[in-house]
Amino acid sequence: MLKEAINLQDNAVSQLIEQINRKDEITFKAPTGSGKTYMMADFMNRIISENQSIIFLVSTLSKGNLAKQNYDKFLQYVNNGNFPALNPCLINTEITGEETLYIPTEYNVYLLPRDLYKKGGRLMKGAMKNFLDTITGSLFGLNKKIYLIKDECHIETSNLNSISVNYFSKIINFSATPNLKRGQTPDVEITENEAIEAKLIKHVEFGSDDDTIDSALNKFQDIKESYRNLLEVNPCLIIQISNKERADEELRNTVFPALAKHQDLKWMLIVDKYSECDTNDFFKEKKVPVSKWKDYAKGNISTIDVIIFKMVISEGWDIPRACMLYQVRDVKSKQLDEQVMGRVRRNPRLLDFENLSDEAQKLATTSWIWGISNDKKGKSYSVKLFEESEDITNEIKLKTTRLKNLTEKIDFNLNDFILKQNNLYSCSNIFELYKKLNKSDDNIKKMCYEYADSVDKWWKFNDNIDAISKEYNKFSCNYEISMEIVKDDKGDEQLISFPVESFYIDNENYLNIPNWVWKKKNGNDKFSFDSEAEREWASLLQELSYDKTIKKVICGKRNSIAQNLLKGIVPDKIAPTPKFLWGKNYVANSEIKFEYYLEGIHSSYPDFILMDNNNKIHIFEIKSVNISNSAKFDSQKYKEKIEELEKCYAKASKLTKYIFYLPIQQNEQWHIIRFINGNKNILTKEEFKNKFFEYKNYML
Repeated sequence: MLKEAINLQDNAVSQLIEQINRKDEITFKAPTGSGKTYMMADFMNRIISENQSIIFLVSTLSKGNLAKQNYDKFLQYVNNGNFPALNPCLINTEITGEETLYIPTEYNVYLLPRDLYKKGGRLMKGAMKNFLDTITGSLFGLNKKIYLIKDECHIETSNLNSISVNYFSKIINFSATPNLKRGQTPDVEITENEAIEAKLIKHVEFGSDDDTIDSALNKFQDIKESYRNLLEVNPCLIIQISNKERADEELRNTVFPALAKHQDLKWMLIVDKYSECDTNDFFKEKKVPVSKWKDYAKGNISTIDVIIFKMVISEGWDIPRACMLYQVRDVKSKQLDEQVMGRVRRNPRLLDFENLSDEAQKLATTSWIWGISNDKKGKSYSVKLFEESEDITNEIKLKTTRLKNLTEKIDFNLNDFILKQNNLYSCSNIFELYKKLNKSDDNIKKMCYEYADSVDKWWKFNDNIDAISKEYNKFSCNYEISMEIVKDDKGDEQLISFPVESFYIDNENYLNIPNWVWKKKNGNDKFSFDSEAEREWASLLQELSYDKTIKKVICGKRNSIAQNLLKGIVPDKIAPTPKFLWGKNYVANSEIKFEYYLEGIHSSYPDFILMDNNNKIHIFEIKSVNISNSAKFDSQKYKEKIEELEKCYAKASKLTKYIFYLPIQQNEQWHIIRFINGNKNILTKEEFKNKFFEYKNYML
């Protein structure tokens, strides 16, 4: 699993801990597929490890069997050694006496299914109150505190709310789409863009309004073999139909006629009434229970190609292999749209993503959706390089840097290092050793498996993993010896460019840019940026890139522009002339990155790349401390990251001979850190503009 994904989840849980220590009720928002259940378990494990007088009641408010699903996951985490403090219990009607429902008190995590606390249900007739009184009572009870977790909190319940004041010390709301009041923001949030960049979830390619269900099925057939060959996963297309009387009409007139054209595809219809569920697979003939159909459909090697459903899959049924969604029903709720979209956005190869080829990684992080309006913030836009992509990729070529592994250090021998340690065979528990290895940096794991060709070596390595990690950290942080230019298979310095195709998430912060390296599929010049600071910097680069003495735009390759001007040829379709080529370094498919070390190796994807008319490369990484939600901003971690990026860019500027910039916005002011051949300068915005043009002659 990528370090970026691990850190994103870990930081979110740390923020939850910080917030729950400050407030009695907090809300956590994270996209479906970003590991919400895992983070919930991590959060509970940390709290219980510090205070065993706290127990958790996890209420699953959605339809379906989400409580059982969460319970199974919690058990799996415990058995895998991830969160040993958890002792989960699924409250169900099977735990019962002859007359009343009984809830045992020896557990510390209780999962409460939605249907058990409906008004008039057996649980609410006294069993729940008896349980809560026993847990929290000081006289004859256990005198413990109960923290209530509302999973899928966007669905409300009045029964639990009515007793919350009396029994729950803290309330934690989890959802991809929480109900927030006007102007209210989540206390902790993993944004969609953050989850996509960490490869936790897929980006979305939306189908055209003119596309039909045939378009979706044809696209599915196109990618099916690639999915199997590159990812070793059988993909799945989900078709969502209406809930009520229109469902039969949609099946009869739209879905089944389209499927009839693809006789090789296996399909499954899942609806509320088991008697109305259907399939063309062997389940029906062998009279296998529908519950088994659903279990089988989840697996990565399941042969079910198409799953047709009403609303039963919108929450609580995880199918990571699902990568396409076609929505027949007309949904008016943005919340429901986001919930069902999450079903096809899970990364099916998240745990070993770094081992996949570039082509496989692109496939694993792409989803296709039809029938859901995408004219809203958060939409994914595809972009391609402007003009002939070959011209730009041949003209802009640059080097990148990587951090070498400890085993590449000239004077380091892993076997000798281990033998010098004093604590050989100091640990007798193989499970503890494996747990420590599993929590280590990916490069440490790689070192282990390359070194350990026997059980004895594996034991020696993991017995000394703390010392190895310390030495690894020391080496990685010393960029003078650990950083190098990325090389190709022949050992030559590798030159890369912008990817031919990429995408970005619409986060508003709009700017019209008619003349840079990118063009959008729809042809318009309106681009969105991740933050207001980034948009402002893009505007500055746009301003600097135009020659204001020529009041027309020239569209085309930069060198061709210069040659035509020298010949006196000025094209008809022109406005301000670009002085240099520049563009946003969209992370999707990009290889333009520079590695740095901060509790593990990370990749810095600079925001903008610019090449001037003297073929000098300028690299910009934009930062801002203008965070609207202070709960999401950790100033200390931000400071540590900036300091590490400074060290990284200083060394990278010496190796590559490029000019690196860290423009940091605070309020309305810019604090610009510049590195030229390892030398650091601090500039204001005006100084940057003046010195930018002083550095070289930018005449065409």
